[in-house]
Amino acid sequence: MNEFEDRSSAGRLLAIELARMQLPNPVVLALPRGGVPVGFEIAKALKAPLDLLLVRKIGLPAQPELAAAAVVDGERMDIVLNEEVVSWAGLDNETIEALARKELKEIERRRKAYLSNRPAVSVAGHTVIVVDDGIATGTTVRAALKALAKRGAKHLVLAVPVAPTDTVMSLRGLVDDVVCLATPQTFFGIGEFYRDFHQLSDEEVLHYLRNASTLSGTDEMAR
Repeated sequence: MNEFEDRSSAGRLLAIELARMQLPNPVVLALPRGGVPVGFEIAKALKAPLDLLLVRKIGLPAQPELAAAAVVDGERMDIVLNEEVVSWAGLDNETIEALARKELKEIERRRKAYLSNRPAVSVAGHTVIVVDDGIATGTTVRAALKALAKRGAKHLVLAVPVAPTDTVMSLRGLVDDVVCLATPQTFFGIGEFYRDFHQLSDEEVLHYLRNASTLSGTDEMAR
């Protein structure tokens, strides 16, 4: 089942739907790497600044695949807890902060690599469009949305090409609007909905970011 040719094609289709909404003063935040080509097409169509939304999951020391929290990049770093897992594991604040420091370093490394330490785009008072190439469980994007709400985003929009119906339903309460082009009942992975779902390189991400900066203007992006 292939709904989309590639991420850029999916982004253009999302842009059509978002343009109809006439969202005021939008900012596009893409989750790398896969969300960047999608976000680029949306930012280009809406003439909006594009920035990255860097999120790192914090796994339990004995079970790294089980997320106890997430660190969300931005004008300030936010740690968003998975209260149920934290309570079950008996983690205290000191332990969580120690685990978070490692992920903070990785976020800082990525921001430097992708954006040369450019300040994050301000979300306060803006319509913020959060973009990825698809959502499976929603763990990462859920943390991102909670952090953005605390940062004063005026209107939160989640825009993705594909996500399972139950995942979309679980995220609706965290945003003002959801734009999802395909919500399959049967879902095995995001990649099955793309003809081209290659793993993006850092060079490709940088290419999209440079083009976005040229289109919107560096000063506007750093606003």
